[in-house]
Amino acid sequence: MVSFNRVILAGNLTRDPETRFLPSGTAVTEFSIAVNSRYKSKTTNEFKEEVSYFDVVVFGKTGENCAEYLSKGRPVLVEGRLRQRSWEKDGQKRSKIEVLADNVQFLGSSRGPAAEGGGASAPSQETPDDDIPF
Repeated sequence: MVSFNRVILAGNLTRDPETRFLPSGTAVTEFSIAVNSRYKSKTTNEFKEEVSYFDVVVFGKTGENCAEYLSKGRPVLVEGRLRQRSWEKDGQKRSKIEVLADNVQFLGSSRGPAAEGGGASAPSQETPDDDIPF
C-alpha cells in the first residue's frame, strides 16, 4: 500500500499567529490562511471566486519566526502535510484537519520588523527555487 500526504498552499493570514510552548520548550505557532480559487461556472459561463480557510501549525524555530514576522493579511506559501485531530468537548466528538507546516515562505513586502531585519522566509530547511513545482 502506498501513502502520500503533502500539501502546498499560498494565501493570506486571517489572524495574527499565536505561539505557545511545549513542556520541552519547543515553540508551537498556529495561524490560519485564506486561499482564493477562481473558476468558470459551466452553467452560467461566468467566473466565480471561492475562498477556503486552513489552520496551520508550525513547530520550533520556524514557528518562532512566523510569530515574530507575520501578521494578519500577510501572504505566505506553506508546505507541509495534513493531519486530522480528534477530541471530545462537552460530550461531543470533534475533529479538524490542519496543515503541519515544514516550510513557510514569507511572500510580499512587510511593513514591520521583517522589512528591517530582512527576514524573507522561515524555512525549516532551504529549498532551491527549481524544487518548487510551479
